[in-house]
Amino acid sequence: MAGIYIHIPFCKTRCIYCDFYSTTESQLTSPYINALCKELELRKDYLGNEPIETIYLGGGTPSQLSHAELEKIFNTIKKYYDISNVQEITMEGNPDDLTPNYLSMLRTLPINRLSIGIQTFQNSMLKKLNRRHTSDQAIQAVKDAREHGFKNISIDLMYGLPYETMSEWENDIQRAIDLNVEHISAYHLIYEKGTLLYKKLIEGFIQEVDEDFSLQSFTKLINILTKNGFIHYEISNFAKPGKIAQHNTSYWTGKKYLGCGPSAHSYNGLTRAWNVSSLHQYMIQIKANNLNQEVENLDITTQYNDYIITSLRTMWGLSLETLQTKFGETYYNYILKLAKKHINSGNLELKNNNLKLTKKGVFISDGIMSDLLFIE
Repeated sequence: MAGIYIHIPFCKTRCIYCDFYSTTESQLTSPYINALCKELELRKDYLGNEPIETIYLGGGTPSQLSHAELEKIFNTIKKYYDISNVQEITMEGNPDDLTPNYLSMLRTLPINRLSIGIQTFQNSMLKKLNRRHTSDQAIQAVKDAREHGFKNISIDLMYGLPYETMSEWENDIQRAIDLNVEHISAYHLIYEKGTLLYKKLIEGFIQEVDEDFSLQSFTKLINILTKNGFIHYEISNFAKPGKIAQHNTSYWTGKKYLGCGPSAHSYNGLTRAWNVSSLHQYMIQIKANNLNQEVENLDITTQYNDYIITSLRTMWGLSLETLQTKFGETYYNYILKLAKKHINSGNLELKNNNLKLTKKGVFISDGIMSDLLFIE
């Protein structure tokens, strides 16, 4: 089984923290959809004819697309890929786009899961982050989506925001719980170079929260959500039973995926590829039947390191049996040797031949995974 990721790069406005490739050139939407569908055709053999299990429309802002544009994408996928086993089709959306009329339109399409970018319920912070919606719009969007028959709704939250208090963060978590959504993704704010947020930080207009506050915020998140019936199945992701995000989980469990659109990444087990991060260059090359992308052939060490980084992020952890079978005795003995100190310190546990982060280890996961990488 494999997945398809579709990148929709268009946004009405740019959020000051976002470093994903996006553009406000919405007048190019129609020619872009044509190019995107052409790429889907050109790359129909990339996944080796594996049946598609999940489809994910991300961005950017996919909820900027019309019915005709979305329908064209789905018709193209249906034409060139085996979608008889598709179980989950997710579309990201901004709360202010998800009006009752727009949601009614989406119900005529095969989309069965929504991922709504709320980030915070603090109106003053939404304004500072240059988000388009208000707290009330976010709440109403979830309620309207439910009324229109969407039974699998995820929302995004962000913590570690400038000058955020713990009570404000707790309030965000509680309001998310009160919406009774099936899935919550929560990410710490990152000051990415090249963003307006980073510029404000460097110029001294805002200040990062300290490490202790970040740790307390993450702890609060885990404790409150797990107490309210959410499964903490990946470092940044929480789901109600039976509602784990299948598409994103495929990234962490080594399944193949095709990424289409500017800046989109793909993986087929042997190579990793990523498209050019330019809408104009992308469309020019696709029109000429060329794929403007970089390709990395994955040697055995890179595959091992990828396996460490992805599998240890999840509640299932790393299967030592799989590692031994796939990578051999050298890598098997290597990880056992390096994992020993983390097992002894209580940051990793070895159970049923699986190596997993403990609750304590989750907080220092980056360091643990770095220790286990194979450096030649």
